Amino acid sequence: MNETTGTPVIYEGESDSNLSPNRRNWQASQTDPEIQRLLDDDEKYYLRQSVSTPCLSAIKKAEGLWIEDMSGNRFMDFHGNSVHHIGYGHPRLIAAIKDQLDDLSFSPRRFTCDPAVDLARKLAEITPGDLGKTLLATGGSDAIEMALKLARINTGRHKTVSFWDSFHGAGFGGTSIGGEALFRSDRVGPLLPGTEHVPPFSCYRCPYGHEDRDGQPNYELCGLACANMVKYVLEKEGDVAAVIAEPVRALPYIPPPGFWKSVRDACNAHGALLIFDEIPNGLGRTGRMFSCEHFDVVPDILVAGKSLGGGILPIAAMIAHPDLDVAHELAIGHYTHEKNPVTCRAALTTIQIIEDEGLVENAAIVGAYALERLHAMKDRHTIIGDVRGLGMIMGLDLVKGADTREPNSAAADRVLYRCLENGLSFKTSMGNVLTLYPPLITTKNDIDHAFDIIEAAIAEES
Repeated sequence: MNETTGTPVIYEGESDSNLSPNRRNWQASQTDPEIQRLLDDDEKYYLRQSVSTPCLSAIKKAEGLWIEDMSGNRFMDFHGNSVHHIGYGHPRLIAAIKDQLDDLSFSPRRFTCDPAVDLARKLAEITPGDLGKTLLATGGSDAIEMALKLARINTGRHKTVSFWDSFHGAGFGGTSIGGEALFRSDRVGPLLPGTEHVPPFSCYRCPYGHEDRDGQPNYELCGLACANMVKYVLEKEGDVAAVIAEPVRALPYIPPPGFWKSVRDACNAHGALLIFDEIPNGLGRTGRMFSCEHFDVVPDILVAGKSLGGGILPIAAMIAHPDLDVAHELAIGHYTHEKNPVTCRAALTTIQIIEDEGLVENAAIVGAYALERLHAMKDRHTIIGDVRGLGMIMGLDLVKGADTREPNSAAADRVLYRCLENGLSFKTSMGNVLTLYPPLITTKNDIDHAFDIIEAAIAEES
């Protein structure tokens, strides 16, 4: 709370806050008595926290790329918490889960079962390089914790290097290596020691002050200062266990050419492992099965989650290089639902649906079409300072002026709620970036419909 004005402090991170004036106006517009009753009860029984509770509305149906509230209002969901790669309620996935419940509903963790082994085998097949040893958890935060433990065990070190403004989970490990004030408040208490942070790659607003040339990054001038900083910290610290990051930042930001190869080389030179967090962007979202494949760099550990359960069940995986399998006398995860046959069946079926329906290819094709449309939109509206994206992750960076590139968070928030009023849901990142995560089933016609809604909302800011 701001002690001077008495208004809540809004931390601009990887999602829009539920504390803004536009959010309060939206909540006041929810006049359906059934929705209001459920929202009131939700706030009564759940602890309040920024981003989630109080909620936007009450949902009664989720199907394909649509969600529907209790009043019958339908929204194209270009957010989906990154779980809806195959669309909501995929009938093949629901049938597989039902069949698995009838066949085997649970496996105690000291036993294995067919779905668990089949899933681990499949993950070894689809991940890049020689990654092939898996541990499962019920969420990405827990899988990140396991990756940190495995890195410590293998290197005998505890330090990490990660990026400011990143998100890697809500546990103490994920919060410590993450870089968002929303989670790292001093009210939380001391975080893990040795979690070093560096500025991230962010070419539109380079934290190292390098100007671009004619709207394009000037790599000759910057010399990959962002990658060199990672190398510098690894050299100076000397005892870093791992570098951990999203290969493509979920904000979104695409790394400059050569960035990850440079970091991979630096990790090799200084004995640090490379951990890729593919939780939001893996399993096809960027037009490759995993986003790191765009950069021909293989990590030592890869973490997947969110969409792995098909938008129905929670499951995440840590997949490591076999050489890191050295902790057989310890417990790294040991979770109760570690090899749950139902969640494993959901994950395996989700991967099969992605492959059988050509959703990775669709993400590449439709995503490229979407980016073309967004660049054309940028040419028509000066409030759009930058367009970024890869596959089915896209961002429009709204600014107060093209010359200053000052973020226009107020406008982004207004655009968000105008779009919600017209049937399109997405999130904002860093306060001013309209961040779009369509499911991989999205068609060009869907893109056209959604972008018409966005452009009409942006036009009101002109």
